[in-house]
Parts: sequence; structure tokens; C-alpha cells
Amino acid sequence: MIGVGASRWSGLVAGLVGSMAWAAVPAPGHAEELLYPLSVAEAGDDALLVADRMLPGLLKVNAGTTEVFFQGKKTFRTPLNAVRAVAVAADGTVHAADSATRDVFKFVDGQPIPLTQGKIGIPVDIAFDPSGDLFVSDLETQRIWRVPAAGGEPKEVAQLAAPRGLFVDGTGRLWAVAASGEQPLVRIAADGSVEPVVKERVFEFPHDVVVADDGTAYVSDNYARAVWKVAADGSATKWITGEPLKGPVGLSIRGGKLLIADPQAKTVWEADSEGKLTSIVPAAK
Repeated sequence: MIGVGASRWSGLVAGLVGSMAWAAVPAPGHAEELLYPLSVAEAGDDALLVADRMLPGLLKVNAGTTEVFFQGKKTFRTPLNAVRAVAVAADGTVHAADSATRDVFKFVDGQPIPLTQGKIGIPVDIAFDPSGDLFVSDLETQRIWRVPAAGGEPKEVAQLAAPRGLFVDGTGRLWAVAASGEQPLVRIAADGSVEPVVKERVFEFPHDVVVADDGTAYVSDNYARAVWKVAADGSATKWITGEPLKGPVGLSIRGGKLLIADPQAKTVWEADSEGKLTSIVPAAK
């Protein structure tokens, strides 16, 4: 496990957050475009949920139309003011990670319920283990936490340099992206031991990871403007790169196709098996 000063990372992220200019906020219940999508999750019935940092809040996308699922406020330390990720549990419960409140929320009757009472530093991604508990990556403390599905005290799973994207594959293994250090893609066992998958710094600035049914991993690389394909032996090759992809961040899989949240392009892409991209939400004008 590789350590990096937590204060340096939290300061960097805080600076990035503070430097963002607020965009016009659509009226609650209706939105015609995405502003700064960071994360995407399947929500059933062909619908998607998108975490939009500049809304701020969650948008529901269905059949090319978007509507507000939850409208956050522009007041710091209010729920989803700085939303980072959205995830949907097996029972359909929507969850969101929010760095403004240092917490992860689950939605009950459309309202966000905090799960840890602010005991996570900078939560940037969520994944679910087979029991329904949450794994949460924390950029500030450089730890991955386990949070009970019903909420409660976070328990440390592992330490990792600048942890970002998380994914639990079909066999129950936890995968994690590290934005720093020489092991940028790892698997983490139940006892917290870390197994490197990609053992050298081939990515420029990785954000997220998903794993297909055949064991192939896909990693988004914001700086390289690329999505990488990682084989079982850990070899990584650029799969999608360049226009129209501009700044891939959040990843998800739906129906065997890759979904890519691209805040620079202000859209969510769907990539087919050949890597051809189609925008599945209205792009900002």
C-alpha cells in the first residue's frame, strides 16, 4: 500500500471545488441538459441516474429526456451541494456521495438520509458488496470504508493512495482505482490485502473502473481523454481516445455496453463493443 499526504490531496480537491463557477440551475423537476455530469448509474426501466456537480444534484434520464430527481442547494454543507457519485443498490435504493457534507446518502421517499453523520472525509465513489453494505472511497483520508446498508460507523477496509473509482465484480471482488502511486488499479480482498492488477503508472489521471462479465476491466482517464481496456494479465491498452470524448470520468455498464459520464462534453456516452460512442442525453448548448 502506498501513502500520500492526505492534507495535500484534500487541499487540492478543495481548491478545485472552490474554483468551479456556478452555472445556471434549472427549475426543480425539469432540466433540458447536463451541466457537469460526474457519475452515472442504471436505475431500472431503461432509466439512468446522473450525478451532476453543477446542478447540483441528481438527474433522471429516460428516453433522451431528463428531469431532476433531487435538487441540491448552492449552500455549502447541505445535502448534495458537492455531489460526487450516484449508485443504485440491488433493491433499487438510490445512494449518492457528497463531499460538502462528508457523507453518503440513501434516498427514502425522495429525500436524502445521511448514513454516517459526516464521518467520511471526501467520498468520491460507492460500490455495493453482495450483502448490500457500501464500499466508499475517501480521497481525504486515503481509505476505503465499509458502511452498513442501514447506516452507522464506517469501518476501514484498506488504505490506498488517492482512491477514486470502485467496482464489485460478479465474483464479489472489490476493484479500486488509485490516482497516485505505482499501482493504479488493484483488487482488495475481504481482509484488506491489496492485489495489484496494473503494476505501473500507465494512466495519466484515472477516475473510475468497471469490469465486464468476461473479466475485462475498463478505466476512465480524464487527462488522457481516453478509456483503457485492461486484460486479465494486467496489460492496459487505450480503447477509446480523442473526439468526441473530452474528459471521461464516471463509468457504468448497462446491457453489455459501457456508459461514460463526460463533464467536459456535458453528456453521457454509450460505447458499443467496437468503442463507437453515442450521446444518450441532450448535450448542453
